[in-house]
Formats: sequence, C-alpha cells, structure tokens
Amino acid sequence: MKTAVVTGGAGFLGSHLTDRLLAEGYRVVGVDNFITGNPANLDHLKKEPRFDFVEQDVTKFIDIPGDVNLVFNFASPASPIDYLELPIQTLKVGSLGTHNALGLAKAKNSGFLLASTSECYGDPLVHPQTEEYWGNVNPIGPRGVYDEAKRFAEAITMAYHRYHKVDTKIVRIFNTYGPRMRLKDGRVVPAFIGEALKNEPISVFGDGSQTRSFCYVSDLIDGIYKLSQGDFHEPVNIGNPTELTIKEFAERIIRLTGSKSKLTFQPLPTDDPKQRRPDITRAWQRLGWKPVVDLETGLTQTIEWFKSRV
Repeated sequence: MKTAVVTGGAGFLGSHLTDRLLAEGYRVVGVDNFITGNPANLDHLKKEPRFDFVEQDVTKFIDIPGDVNLVFNFASPASPIDYLELPIQTLKVGSLGTHNALGLAKAKNSGFLLASTSECYGDPLVHPQTEEYWGNVNPIGPRGVYDEAKRFAEAITMAYHRYHKVDTKIVRIFNTYGPRMRLKDGRVVPAFIGEALKNEPISVFGDGSQTRSFCYVSDLIDGIYKLSQGDFHEPVNIGNPTELTIKEFAERIIRLTGSKSKLTFQPLPTDDPKQRRPDITRAWQRLGWKPVVDLETGLTQTIEWFKSRV
C-alpha cells in the first residue's frame, strides 16, 4: 500500500485531498497544527484504519516513520484575513515548512507536490494568466507575505528537483470553493454566502468590477491528483476559467440563496488583483484535465453545506 503525507491535512483543501487519496487506495498521514486547519474536517476519518494524524508545526523537523511515496505540501494560511493576522507564520511555513517537507521527500525518496497559488501572479498585467507569466507582485505590501512565501516555495521546490533530483510537482491553485471552507476566513465565497443566508448586507470591495474565476473543490482535487501521478515538473495552473465580476458573483449568491440582502461597497484592499483567470491549456495538454462542475451546481452544494453552520 502506498503512503502519502499531507501537510495542512486538516485544512479545506488538505482534507478533501486526503479523502481522494484514501479513495485511490493510499494510506494517508495528515500533518497539521490547527493554526488555520479545523479538526472537524477530519472527524469522518476517526475510524479509518488507513489514516493517521500527526499534530505538528511543519516549520519544525518532520519525521514520518516507514516508507513514504508522496508528500503533498498544503500547509499554509490561505485567506487574506489569515495571512494579514499571521504574517510571520505565513512566511515561515512557506519557507521553513516547505524546506522541511522537501527534506522529508528527499529522505524517503518520494514524490513531492507543492500547493502554490495564483497569488504568484500578483495583480497581473497579463490576462488570462499563463504559467510563463512571472507576475506583478509588491514584495513589501500587506499581501506580499503570502505571495512571496509561495514564490520562494516554488523556487526551493525547483532547486530540490534540479540539485537533489527530487520528483517534484507544482500546482498553482486559483480561487477554489466548496464544503469545509471556514465561514469567516475572509474569502469571497464564504463571506458572501454567510451574509446572504443571514440577510445581511453583502460587502463588495471596490466597485465590484474586479473579476475572479471560481473552481469547485472536487475539480481542483482531481487536477491535483492527476498532476501528482505524472512526470511534469513545471508549474501547472488548476482552476476554472469561467470569469465573472465580483458584483455579478454577489448577485448570483443572492439569487441562489433567496436572500433579501443588498450590496454595500467598501474600499478596495491594498494590492487587490483587478483580474484573475487561469489559462488551463497546460493542464489540458499535460493532464487531460478540465473542470466539469458548473458554478450553479457547485454553489448550490456549497450553500447547502453552509446552511447548518450560519
């Protein structure tokens, strides 16, 4: 039986990835210190004999007994609220944490997959964003702690691949949503759904003309799993290229929830990207992957999950 280690295993994406790996026949070891992860995301695995959990800060040395075939590095604060409240931790987990996870992969002669982010492109001057684009990032801005942590993580991952011959993969994750998101994590999907379900004003930053592209979590995890099984080492965008404005998205949430909420407009945060849409040509050509869950279906499922948690 193959063994996979998932750092950030109690997080939104880490827990869904764990479920997929178990379904594919892996034994999984989850690692998390719950700084932003939620133990409840793993409650359904308490009696799963192929799942083990280690409570640990990955910025400390990682030692997993026995053979390891794949290391998935998903440990990191990943929402604006998180990395603005935890700037030093965000930088440390992107640097020291990634270094330790790569060290584990090297020691075990295992594959390694880095969860990177579309934030590597910053406030992009190229649209849609291809993997060849180097980005437009403010390294000393408030979002820089996350952007630069992930850019460093990509750099050290490629260094381990080139110098130590570690079998590495890099996924650049675009806006993803679905069950197990934290209601108040600062990201647009749970924020809008939470406000709509309570019939509160929906807070739109700026004039709402900035665009985003939203990928349902099952599509994202499918792309990540396919990437982990291949032999391609350059970054790969995984996301849904269907683009809409934040104002349109808020109106969609109001309609799907049947909410009485109205839109209110707030100042745009510093360095907030004006456009965000992945070019997924590489994912299609290299992995045969494209998203299959449309926004209406994904949002309906996500809203149902949040209804019992508002």
